[in-house]
Amino acid sequence: MLRIEDTDAARSSEKNIQQIINDLQWLELNWDEEIIFQSKRIPMYQDFARQLVDTNHAYFCFCAAEELAAKRKQEDKTRRMYLYDGTCRKLSHKEVKIKLKKQLPYVIRFKVPRGITIWTDIIHGKIIVSNNEIDDFVLLRSEGSPTYQLAAVADDHAMNITHVIRGDDHLSNTSKQILLYEAFGWQIPEFAHLPLILGPDNKRLSKRHGATSAGEFRDRGFLPQALTNYLALLGWSPADDSEIMSIEEIKGKFSLDGISKKGAIFDEAKLTWMNSHYIRQLPEREILAYVQDYISRGVGAQFVRGSLAKTKQKDDFDKNYLIRVITSMKDRAKVLPDFVDSAGYFFKDPKKYEPKGVNKYLRNADIWIYISEFTEKMTKLSEYNETSIETLLRSFAEEKGISAAKIIHPVRLALTGTTASPGLFEMMDILGKETVLKRLKFFIAQQQEILKQADIQL
Repeated sequence: MLRIEDTDAARSSEKNIQQIINDLQWLELNWDEEIIFQSKRIPMYQDFARQLVDTNHAYFCFCAAEELAAKRKQEDKTRRMYLYDGTCRKLSHKEVKIKLKKQLPYVIRFKVPRGITIWTDIIHGKIIVSNNEIDDFVLLRSEGSPTYQLAAVADDHAMNITHVIRGDDHLSNTSKQILLYEAFGWQIPEFAHLPLILGPDNKRLSKRHGATSAGEFRDRGFLPQALTNYLALLGWSPADDSEIMSIEEIKGKFSLDGISKKGAIFDEAKLTWMNSHYIRQLPEREILAYVQDYISRGVGAQFVRGSLAKTKQKDDFDKNYLIRVITSMKDRAKVLPDFVDSAGYFFKDPKKYEPKGVNKYLRNADIWIYISEFTEKMTKLSEYNETSIETLLRSFAEEKGISAAKIIHPVRLALTGTTASPGLFEMMDILGKETVLKRLKFFIAQQQEILKQADIQL
């Protein structure tokens, strides 16, 4: 079930709520019943708060916010934790009635009983809290909206929740909520508080560590399967120590017994490794769908524009071409932008060449002679495919008495403008003979000035 806790109007914008829904759907964490919005259940919470007043478990508090702020400021000076002093807890029934008749603004506070609160946390074991450390916390705000404590307990009861599994930062809320369950006479669920996710400095993960939403990981090109898999392993490990698991496998193997008490370090390098694994395992058509979704959100438009400029034939041909490009790149890609940022040469002729490549592979004058001669042989190649291209290049290198690498690297530079690409022969097959010859000839022509400066004659 999905519950949206949106009673705090300042923090619960329509945009934020939609982002939660979008992120969960993208992660394939779907729900079975209609979404529950707390903002639509306000009357229910108000009834429950009044019920606690009627049973003497809560009371009306008329203290002004300014007055409470002044008291809190004074306690801060003494470095003591501020707890409401119970001023309105001491009001008589008659005094309360008079204030209500005057329509003075009020909140409803829970009347914390004396004694201790004990529960057994599934992760942490037996926990004992002195009620003296618990404030008479607010249940209903002055404008009539419920606080987290009341709304969460009321909804968990209404939804028949048996286990409340959440972060360690909620431990302080549990004793308050148990007191509420007891006051209502409701069955108390089991609680399990998970270790928080930590940054590399072993401190709670925050924005300063680069913590972000699931949606932002999507925008950075991570796959939902990889992110879900990785998040599942933060603070938990299956009995068989598996790492790569589908949602169904995680559901089958999950047990609270595997939860660690120690906070897990968020390691983006590990997430990236896992993402690259999922990319290698996915069919090319699925990768293409993810890449197109990535592009549709405004990133990497060159990938699409270039592919459409490649041919004016049917879209099916374009898609097949894109799939061939993805096939050639998937073993090297770590995130979806790798298919976009490094794929430009599949769609657009390079006009500039990586300087370090030029300096490394083109300093010998003979190289230019070899490239020109190899290009001439390419024009006469009748059967054009990956195998025939490789055979031609290697036989040419053998004929010249040089290593194949001395031809491979300059040709790659000519075709891509870079020193890194998928396998050269596969790439040349995908580009097609016409494009390859055009780029090789342009490459040679572009270097004339360099050759002149070096006093090299072809």
